[in-house]
This record gives sequence, structure tokens and C-alpha cells, in this order.
Amino acid sequence: MISSLRGRVLHVDAESAIIEVGGVGFTVAVTAQVSRALHVGDETQLYTTLVVRDDALSLYGFAEREELGVFTQLLSVSGVGPKSALGVLSALTVAQIAEAVAAEDDAPFRRVSGIGPKTAKLIVVQLAGKLHVAVGVAAPAAGAPAGAVAAQVVAALVALGWNERVSTEAVAAVTDAATSAQRDSVPALLKLALAQLGPARPERAGV
Repeated sequence: MISSLRGRVLHVDAESAIIEVGGVGFTVAVTAQVSRALHVGDETQLYTTLVVRDDALSLYGFAEREELGVFTQLLSVSGVGPKSALGVLSALTVAQIAEAVAAEDDAPFRRVSGIGPKTAKLIVVQLAGKLHVAVGVAAPAAGAPAGAVAAQVVAALVALGWNERVSTEAVAAVTDAATSAQRDSVPALLKLALAQLGPARPERAGV
């Protein structure tokens, strides 16, 4: 794993930079903010992560560790790939992302190019309670009422295309069998509900 790079900037454009380290040039995909801050000939340090795909090994670089932490969390969301995650961090600061997730507000994510309404909702739901670790903000109050958690999961399923009756029945079914920890976690309960609904498309599940 390449966790950081320190070296001279050989090239920079809107989406990437080439950093020379020990005579080797590394191409790094960067956010718009990093791109604007870098200049050819400067010495710089970027916190990086290597994303491995079947057809490519790609480096992504960030000026702050917190940005790298949020990037990693975004990649854990269903439907969010590296390019989309980088787009979110180009459009929003770490604090803005954390605030939107804490407020359950998916509007800022819908305004990001390449992020649709369903994916924006999933970002808010699946990152709930996680970003305080990555960005150092206060954690939400522990032990949210199970009913409130279930209601959030139903709302997420409705946003993803299932109707309210099917969503409510699925959440009720998995809540009965869930552990206490799962009942108090929106992401965990959502995962169980999606498994309960199965691979069928929403329009075939009662919509």
C-alpha cells in the first residue's frame, strides 16, 4: 500500500498530478482543491490510497488525512466508486460532508456530478454514525430509539424504489430477528432489509 508521497510536482491538471519521488513519477488522481494548490516544481506531500481494479492500479491523493478517511468511507457506500467519491470531495469540504450526513440531508450530494438521488440517499444512510471517526467531529448520541432507526430504514428503502408497505414489512421482519446492536444501527438494519427483499428490482417488489 502506498500511504503517502513526498516529492516534486512534475505536472498538474484539473484531475491529476505527477509527483516525482526518488526519480520515479507517480500519477495521482486529486480533488479540484488539491489541483488548484499544486504548481509544477513545488515540493509537496499527499496522503494516498491505492485502489486496485481488474484493469488498473490507481493512486488517489489528498492534502489532509481527514479527506483520505472520508474518501475511504465513501467507497464503502453501495454505488460509489473512486471517481464519484473524488467528485464529492471536490464539491464539498470534509466538514460539509459530515454535517450533511449528521443532518440526514442528501441534497448536497445530489448536487455533485455523477451522484443520483438514490446514491445520495445511500451516502447519508450508510455513513450515519461513521464520519465522526474519520473527521474528528462529535459522535451522535448513542442508542437511538429502535423505532426511529426502523423509520429511517423504511424511508431509505422507499427512496430506493420500494413502496412503503413492502419496506415496512421487510424492516419489521428483520427487526424481530436482529441483534440489539443491529436494531440500533441504520446501516446494519438497512443491510438486513435489503437482504430480506432480495435481488428483485423495486418495481417487481410491490411498487
